[in-house]
Amino acid sequence: MSAIKVIICDDQSIVRDGLAMLLKLEPDINVIATAEDGAAAIDAVAKENPDLVLMDLKMPILNGVEATRQIRLKYPNVKVLVLTTYDGDEWVFDAIKAGASGYLLKDTPRDDLIKAVRGTISGGTYLHPAIAGKVLEQVSTHQTQPSRLITSKLTDREIEILTLMTRGLSNNDMAEKLFLSEGTVRNHVSAILSKLEVSDRTQAVVLAIQHGLGGTSNPAS
Repeated sequence: MSAIKVIICDDQSIVRDGLAMLLKLEPDINVIATAEDGAAAIDAVAKENPDLVLMDLKMPILNGVEATRQIRLKYPNVKVLVLTTYDGDEWVFDAIKAGASGYLLKDTPRDDLIKAVRGTISGGTYLHPAIAGKVLEQVSTHQTQPSRLITSKLTDREIEILTLMTRGLSNNDMAEKLFLSEGTVRNHVSAILSKLEVSDRTQAVVLAIQHGLGGTSNPAS
Protein backbone atom coordinates (compact mmCIF):
# COMPACT_ATOMS: atom_id res chain seq x y z
CA MET A 1 0.00 0.00 0.00
CA SER A 2 1.42 3.40 -0.98
CA ALA A 3 2.22 5.99 1.66
CA ILE A 4 -0.26 8.75 2.50
CA LYS A 5 0.86 11.93 0.73
CA VAL A 6 0.49 14.99 2.96
CA ILE A 7 0.90 18.75 2.46
CA ILE A 8 1.27 20.93 5.56
CA CYS A 9 -0.04 24.50 5.37
CA ASP A 10 0.71 26.95 8.18
CA ASP A 11 2.06 30.50 8.23
CA GLN A 12 4.49 29.68 11.05
CA SER A 13 7.60 27.84 9.93
CA ILE A 14 8.15 26.31 13.36
CA VAL A 15 4.71 24.67 13.17
CA ARG A 16 5.28 23.40 9.62
CA ASP A 17 8.69 21.98 10.53
CA GLY A 18 7.45 20.42 13.75
CA LEU A 19 4.50 18.70 12.10
CA ALA A 20 6.67 17.52 9.22
CA MET A 21 9.18 16.05 11.66
CA LEU A 22 6.47 14.13 13.51
CA LEU A 23 4.79 12.79 10.40
CA LYS A 24 8.00 11.77 8.69
CA LEU A 25 8.65 9.29 11.50
CA GLU A 26 5.79 7.18 10.15
CA PRO A 27 6.68 4.83 7.27
CA ASP A 28 3.18 5.08 5.77
CA ILE A 29 3.06 8.91 5.73
CA ASN A 30 5.01 11.04 3.27
CA VAL A 31 5.16 14.84 3.67
CA ILE A 32 5.52 15.92 0.06
CA ALA A 33 5.31 19.71 0.46
CA THR A 34 4.66 22.60 2.85
CA ALA A 35 2.94 25.93 2.26
CA GLU A 36 2.91 29.21 4.19
CA ASP A 37 -0.58 30.39 3.21
CA GLY A 38 -3.79 29.21 1.56
CA ALA A 39 -2.84 30.36 -1.91
CA ALA A 40 0.45 28.49 -1.74
CA ALA A 41 -1.44 25.41 -0.50
CA ILE A 42 -3.73 25.46 -3.54
CA ASP A 43 -0.70 25.71 -5.83
CA ALA A 44 1.00 22.84 -3.99
CA VAL A 45 -2.09 20.64 -4.30
CA ALA A 46 -2.18 21.28 -8.05
CA LYS A 47 1.48 20.32 -8.43
CA GLU A 48 1.84 17.48 -5.93
CA ASN A 49 -1.54 15.68 -5.96
CA PRO A 50 -1.64 14.89 -2.22
CA ASP A 51 -4.07 12.68 -0.35
CA LEU A 52 -4.50 15.12 2.52
CA VAL A 53 -3.75 18.71 3.50
CA LEU A 54 -3.19 19.80 7.11
CA MET A 55 -4.64 23.31 6.94
CA ASP A 56 -4.14 26.22 9.32
CA LEU A 57 -7.08 28.63 9.51
CA LYS A 58 -5.81 32.17 10.09
CA MET A 59 -3.15 33.01 7.52
CA PRO A 60 -2.22 35.99 5.35
CA ILE A 61 -3.05 36.26 1.62
CA LEU A 62 -5.69 33.50 1.72
CA ASN A 63 -7.12 32.01 4.91
CA GLY A 64 -7.66 28.32 5.55
CA VAL A 65 -11.43 28.39 5.17
CA GLU A 66 -11.32 29.78 1.65
CA ALA A 67 -8.37 27.59 0.72
CA THR A 68 -10.29 24.54 1.94
CA ARG A 69 -13.33 25.55 -0.09
CA GLN A 70 -11.29 25.95 -3.27
CA ILE A 71 -9.31 22.74 -2.80
CA ARG A 72 -12.44 20.68 -2.15
CA LEU A 73 -14.13 22.23 -5.19
CA LYS A 74 -11.24 21.70 -7.59
CA TYR A 75 -9.80 18.51 -6.13
CA PRO A 76 -12.64 16.62 -4.40
CA ASN A 77 -10.49 13.56 -3.73
CA VAL A 78 -8.09 15.57 -1.55
CA LYS A 79 -8.98 15.52 2.16
CA VAL A 80 -8.44 18.57 4.38
CA LEU A 81 -7.78 18.40 8.12
CA VAL A 82 -8.02 21.76 9.84
CA LEU A 83 -5.35 22.93 12.28
CA THR A 84 -6.43 25.39 14.96
CA THR A 85 -4.69 26.88 18.00
CA TYR A 86 -7.68 27.58 20.22
CA ASP A 87 -10.58 25.34 21.12
CA GLY A 88 -12.97 28.28 20.71
CA ASP A 89 -11.91 29.18 17.18
CA GLU A 90 -15.00 30.58 15.50
CA TRP A 91 -13.73 29.64 12.05
CA VAL A 92 -13.80 25.88 12.65
CA PHE A 93 -17.48 25.49 11.80
CA ASP A 94 -16.99 27.54 8.62
CA ALA A 95 -14.10 25.27 7.64
CA ILE A 96 -16.24 22.16 8.07
CA LYS A 97 -18.98 23.72 5.95
CA ALA A 98 -16.30 24.47 3.36
CA GLY A 99 -15.52 20.77 3.13
CA ALA A 100 -12.92 20.00 5.80
CA SER A 101 -12.95 16.39 6.94
CA GLY A 102 -12.39 17.43 10.55
CA TYR A 103 -10.09 19.41 12.77
CA LEU A 104 -7.44 19.08 15.44
CA LEU A 105 -5.60 21.39 17.80
CA LYS A 106 -1.98 22.25 17.06
CA ASP A 107 -0.94 20.80 20.42
CA THR A 108 -2.60 17.46 19.65
CA PRO A 109 -0.43 14.57 20.92
CA ARG A 110 1.61 12.84 18.24
CA ASP A 111 -0.32 9.57 18.43
CA ASP A 112 -3.64 11.39 17.99
CA LEU A 113 -2.25 13.37 15.07
CA ILE A 114 -1.19 10.17 13.31
CA LYS A 115 -4.54 8.60 14.14
CA ALA A 116 -6.37 11.60 12.66
CA VAL A 117 -4.40 11.46 9.41
CA ARG A 118 -4.88 7.73 8.96
CA GLY A 119 -8.49 7.83 10.11
CA THR A 120 -9.40 10.59 7.68
CA ILE A 121 -7.87 8.74 4.75
CA SER A 122 -9.71 5.54 5.73
CA GLY A 123 -13.04 7.37 5.73
CA GLY A 124 -13.40 8.62 9.28
CA THR A 125 -14.34 12.09 10.51
CA TYR A 126 -11.95 13.52 13.09
CA LEU A 127 -13.51 15.91 15.60
CA HIS A 128 -11.06 16.79 18.38
CA PRO A 129 -12.73 15.99 21.71
CA ALA A 130 -11.73 19.34 23.24
CA ILE A 131 -13.98 21.23 20.85
CA ALA A 132 -16.32 18.61 19.40
CA GLY A 133 -19.04 19.58 21.84
CA LYS A 134 -18.82 23.25 20.89
CA VAL A 135 -19.08 22.52 17.18
CA LEU A 136 -21.99 20.14 17.66
CA GLU A 137 -23.72 22.70 19.86
CA GLN A 138 -23.30 25.32 17.15
CA VAL A 139 -24.61 22.92 14.52
CA SER A 140 -27.57 22.00 16.70
CA THR A 141 -28.56 25.62 17.17
CA HIS A 142 -29.00 25.80 13.40
CA GLN A 143 -31.46 22.89 13.42
CA THR A 144 -34.45 24.34 11.63
CA GLN A 145 -36.05 21.31 9.99
CA PRO A 146 -37.32 17.99 11.36
CA SER A 147 -35.29 14.82 10.86
CA ARG A 148 -37.94 13.26 8.60
CA LEU A 149 -36.93 15.68 5.83
CA ILE A 150 -33.59 13.92 5.68
CA THR A 151 -34.57 10.38 6.72
CA SER A 152 -37.35 10.24 4.13
CA LYS A 153 -34.65 10.23 1.44
CA LEU A 154 -32.79 7.26 2.91
CA THR A 155 -33.37 3.57 3.50
CA ASP A 156 -33.38 2.19 7.04
CA ARG A 157 -29.86 0.84 6.56
CA GLU A 158 -28.63 4.19 5.23
CA ILE A 159 -30.15 5.96 8.25
CA GLU A 160 -28.35 3.49 10.50
CA ILE A 161 -25.05 4.13 8.74
CA LEU A 162 -25.50 7.91 8.72
CA THR A 163 -26.18 7.82 12.46
CA LEU A 164 -22.92 5.92 12.98
CA MET A 165 -21.13 8.45 10.76
CA THR A 166 -22.23 11.24 13.13
CA ARG A 167 -20.37 9.38 15.87
CA GLY A 168 -17.13 9.45 13.89
CA LEU A 169 -16.96 5.78 12.88
CA SER A 170 -14.88 4.88 9.84
CA ASN A 171 -16.10 2.53 7.11
CA ASN A 172 -14.18 -0.32 8.70
CA ASP A 173 -15.66 0.43 12.14
CA MET A 174 -19.18 0.43 10.72
CA ALA A 175 -18.56 -2.76 8.77
CA GLU A 176 -17.49 -4.56 11.94
CA LYS A 177 -20.37 -3.17 13.98
CA LEU A 178 -23.03 -4.03 11.39
CA PHE A 179 -21.46 -7.33 10.23
CA LEU A 180 -21.14 -6.04 6.67
CA SER A 181 -18.23 -5.95 4.25
CA GLU A 182 -16.33 -2.67 4.04
CA GLY A 183 -17.23 -2.48 0.34
CA THR A 184 -20.94 -2.69 1.18
CA VAL A 185 -20.58 0.10 3.73
CA ARG A 186 -18.68 2.19 1.20
CA ASN A 187 -21.52 1.75 -1.29
CA HIS A 188 -24.08 2.82 1.32
CA VAL A 189 -22.03 5.91 2.17
CA SER A 190 -21.83 6.85 -1.52
CA ALA A 191 -25.60 6.46 -1.81
CA ILE A 192 -26.12 8.67 1.25
CA LEU A 193 -23.92 11.44 -0.16
CA SER A 194 -25.76 11.27 -3.49
CA LYS A 195 -29.23 11.33 -1.96
CA LEU A 196 -28.37 14.19 0.41
CA GLU A 197 -26.60 16.07 -2.41
CA VAL A 198 -23.41 16.67 -0.45
CA SER A 199 -19.81 16.23 -1.59
CA ASP A 200 -18.32 14.39 1.38
CA ARG A 201 -19.16 12.54 4.58
CA THR A 202 -18.35 15.47 6.89
CA GLN A 203 -20.99 17.62 5.20
CA ALA A 204 -23.40 14.69 5.48
CA VAL A 205 -22.70 14.52 9.22
CA VAL A 206 -23.25 18.26 9.65
CA LEU A 207 -26.51 18.04 7.70
CA ALA A 208 -27.65 15.06 9.78
CA ILE A 209 -26.98 16.84 13.06
CA GLN A 210 -28.71 19.97 11.80
CA HIS A 211 -31.80 17.82 11.31
CA GLY A 212 -31.54 16.26 14.75
CA LEU A 213 -30.13 12.91 13.65
CA GLY A 214 -27.18 11.29 15.36
CA GLY A 215 -25.32 11.23 18.61
CA THR A 216 -22.03 12.40 20.05
CA SER A 217 -19.15 12.58 17.58
CA ASN A 218 -15.81 11.04 18.48
CA PRO A 219 -12.37 11.09 16.89
CA ALA A 220 -12.01 8.80 13.92
CA SER A 221 -10.40 5.51 14.64
